[in-house]
Order: sequence, then structure tokens, then C-alpha cells
Amino acid sequence: MSVSLILPALNEAESIGQLLSEVNFDQVQQVIVVDNGSTDRTAEIARASGAKVINEPRPGYGYACAAGAAAASNEILVFMDADGSFVPTELPRLVAPIENQAADLVLGSRLLDDLPPGSMPLHQLLGNWLIASILNRLFGLHLTDLGPFRALPKDLLLSLDMQELTYGWTVEMMVKVAKRGLRIFEVPVSYRNRIAGQSKVGGTLRGTILASYRIFSVVFRYAL
Repeated sequence: MSVSLILPALNEAESIGQLLSEVNFDQVQQVIVVDNGSTDRTAEIARASGAKVINEPRPGYGYACAAGAAAASNEILVFMDADGSFVPTELPRLVAPIENQAADLVLGSRLLDDLPPGSMPLHQLLGNWLIASILNRLFGLHLTDLGPFRALPKDLLLSLDMQELTYGWTVEMMVKVAKRGLRIFEVPVSYRNRIAGQSKVGGTLRGTILASYRIFSVVFRYAL
């Protein structure tokens, strides 16, 4: 099955070129970098590195992911952060269960592998654990991680009618797939310290608070 790799990016000029150099183009037919309002050379470097660049000026992780999905032309969509914290060559781990019809949504779990020191701050680890535990209890899942490195068929994503276009995008996807009784599968993936800078979510107090609010809002809205 053909694969589109989608990389939402905001001011990742220091990492996007190195990350794209690691992509194995025998494993993926299309690479889309969604520039979500960068003020640096993210788009320029991504384009020079062989990616298709889409501009999405509306701020929000979900807006960027949705724009990338709309521009994708292949059967399977893989979403991955653009900061270099994930390893692009591990993409087949996520795609294989879908190709084998063993899963509908595949999440790359950082916690099923060894985390390098400092790659996830304590508050991010605790928040991730808490939200995964709530999802498991409410929706009968067995998750260890919220996994932004993930894969699913494009047709399935389009059918979900995604509404949360900020930090809660990933969780809304998981909840809607679970409520349909579809299969969510985790595979271990490597996680490393980002190439440069700090996370827009876990690296700042403001980002952590906003993300937590949006994610909890999504979880309990659909649970109720």
C-alpha cells in the first residue's frame, strides 16, 4: 500500500533538513511538510530536501495535520513530529499491521522502548500516563502512550470527521476509532532528544497547560 508521511512543523529549520535526510524514500511515496506559520527557513529547507510543502497559517497541531491529510495522495497516512525525536526508518513498523489487516490505527509507543534521559520531562510522562489510563478505563483500550508517531488509512481518517484542530487532535482520533470498535495497535518506537530547541508543548508551561486542557476536554466530551 502507498504511504504519505506528514510532518507538521513550526520553526523547525534547525531539525527539518537532518530529519528528511533520514527518510528512506523506498518506504514512503510522498513526504509532506506542513508549515504551520513558521518565521524561519523551515519551508525553504524542507522543499530543498525533497518534501512537498503545504502552508497552513491557522495555528494548531490539528489544523496542520488536517492540511497534510487533505494534500496526501496515498492510501496510508503516517504522522510524525518534525523535531527529529522519532526515527523515520522505523515507519514500516507502523505500516505493517495495517497492510496485514491486523489493525486500523497504529500508534508508535515511546514507552515500549528505552527512553533516553531527558527526552520526556517528568510532567509530560505523568500527563501522558494519566490520559492513557483514562482512555483505557473509559474505552476498554490497552495503551501505554498517546503516540504522535502514528499510521492509519486515509479513508478511515476522512470518515472520522475530526473537529478538534488544536492539541487534542491525536486523542480525538483515538477516541473516535475506539468508539467504533475498531482496532488500535501499539508498536515500540525509538525516541530521542529533539535535534534543537524545546518542545512547543512539553517544553513550556503555557504549552503544557493548554495541551492538557484541550486533551481532557476532548476525552470527557466524547465519554459523556
